[in-house]
Amino acid sequence: MTSSAATKDLEYFSALDTKLVAAAGSIKVLSVLGWPARHYQEFMATWQRGQPELPKVEYPRFDLSESCTALQEIIDASDNQHPVGRFITQTAASYIIAARMLENVGKAKFCEFSEVLYGSPTDRVGTFSNLALAENFIKITGDFSLGMPPAEDMLTPEAVAAELGQVAATFFQPYKIDVVIDQNLAAKAAAGSERVRIRGMTTFSRAEIDQLREHELFVHSATRLNGSEQPHLKSLGLGSPRTTGTQEGLATFAELVTATMDLGRLRRIALRIKAISMARDGGDFIEIFRFFLAMGQSEKESFQSTARIFRGGDVRGRFVFTKDVVYLKGLLSVHTFLRKAIEQRKIDYPRYLFIGRLTLGDILALEDFIKQGFITLPRFLPKWAANREGLAAYLSYSVFTHHLNVADINLADFGDKCLIENIKGTDLAAIA
Repeated sequence: MTSSAATKDLEYFSALDTKLVAAAGSIKVLSVLGWPARHYQEFMATWQRGQPELPKVEYPRFDLSESCTALQEIIDASDNQHPVGRFITQTAASYIIAARMLENVGKAKFCEFSEVLYGSPTDRVGTFSNLALAENFIKITGDFSLGMPPAEDMLTPEAVAAELGQVAATFFQPYKIDVVIDQNLAAKAAAGSERVRIRGMTTFSRAEIDQLREHELFVHSATRLNGSEQPHLKSLGLGSPRTTGTQEGLATFAELVTATMDLGRLRRIALRIKAISMARDGGDFIEIFRFFLAMGQSEKESFQSTARIFRGGDVRGRFVFTKDVVYLKGLLSVHTFLRKAIEQRKIDYPRYLFIGRLTLGDILALEDFIKQGFITLPRFLPKWAANREGLAAYLSYSVFTHHLNVADINLADFGDKCLIENIKGTDLAAIA
């Protein structure tokens, strides 16, 4: 391919990308599946009477056929053999799947499309399933005391919004990101390129605020803004459904590498996977709510955790929203990807993950176009990702320890007897 032909191709794909951004704009997932705050009060009223009733949730009827037609036209016009064309095709296709999912809220098809986009508890992560990994982690952490901090140490949503707003104002200059309170939000927070929503009707620990800073602002908002600044591929700023696993994996990895992650947070991720599996097997909203209570969550947090799973699905069970499966698999995938990148001397790959919302595979497919400048390097990077030497050291050590076999080592092996046995028969005076 000649240079002029390659340039023409990229201009063509850039024009297609503009159409993609316009066509995908009307397809929102999380914001339209949220439950109004009244469902919490209504459910808790029946729960406290000792006669709990399933929430009565109604969703609007979605007709996204016009958007799907436009997206299909983009797919038909693209070239799946070209890396940029394939990126556009796959992004458009993921929005069509999301649209079909929304058009089937409350039905079996909703769950089927959800599993196509986000996966299921039975999906494999290496040699284990998501569910097996989650159950193992729940078992390991079962004896730990994971109680919440004293009530006086908890912060209100207003205080959290104010603190994160100050962080955003400093980090994202000259952009303005509003941090607002959303009473209907199921997650603790949700971040975009212009707004971060904080869940109302709850309180936050200091650890949770640190996690939200690294997870929501420095990953989710940063990648959305970096993507929106791309000169040729604005769809990198969309946050398409196909990128969810990498996004949540990167954001969770950010919590680990900055030491803001705590054991309770990892346990909650594992519990959600277990709960999704239970609901898929027929557990209804009340049964899953009881499960979270039994696992030590408060009534309010148990309701929100359960609502995350049933939003868009059927509160009677079987048909649920499987998005929370992506966190554990995404974390393991991102960590493994970065370790392999260090092994193969791809020291720029961590930075590439912030050029916008993309998948790990996109990094490999689009690497040449990043180096050529068609896709620009990120403007906003958290300190841990910008510190290439420090991150390389962390990942290199991770690669090194991965090769150690610790299965046959016990804590007792580190006792003083090891030293005593080693020096028997040794002339200590000669050593001195």
